[in-house]
Amino acid sequence: MKTLNYIHLDANAVGNVVNALQQLLADLQVFYTNLRGFHWNIKGRGFFILHSKFEELYDDIAEKVDEVAERILTLGGVPANNYSDYLKVAQVKEVSGVSCGDEALENVLNTYSLLIAKEREVLALASSAGDESTVALMSDYLKAQEKLVWMLVAYSSSNCKN
Repeated sequence: MKTLNYIHLDANAVGNVVNALQQLLADLQVFYTNLRGFHWNIKGRGFFILHSKFEELYDDIAEKVDEVAERILTLGGVPANNYSDYLKVAQVKEVSGVSCGDEALENVLNTYSLLIAKEREVLALASSAGDESTVALMSDYLKAQEKLVWMLVAYSSSNCKN
């Protein structure tokens, strides 16, 4: 028997959810690689803070990659596992040669903006399919990422006055 039979979800209803999760997986994988590059190559005044923060972020994204892939499997799909496949569909683009903190932060914030929009789409599709577990997963991601975006914007603000 299939997992969906036991968890009472219809394969047709969750098909769009699986497709959206595949897209999210590709974007998360490319973002993970970008974050590793920022972590390795960052220079300048914010080095100590950003070096640690980028490591924290890529560890978090690695966990999300695993959760999303496992959710795809739970819903009867097969997660892509080749970077060549990810690069064909990801909207997050590979970044290289970034060592400036401001440039890296701008990329990170733009990527989180894209991920947040995609996670809202997944949440809506999952809700329509009666897939509360995927809804909860996306809700958790959104809550944490919205707070993170606020903190990164506050950190990168150049309008600070004493």
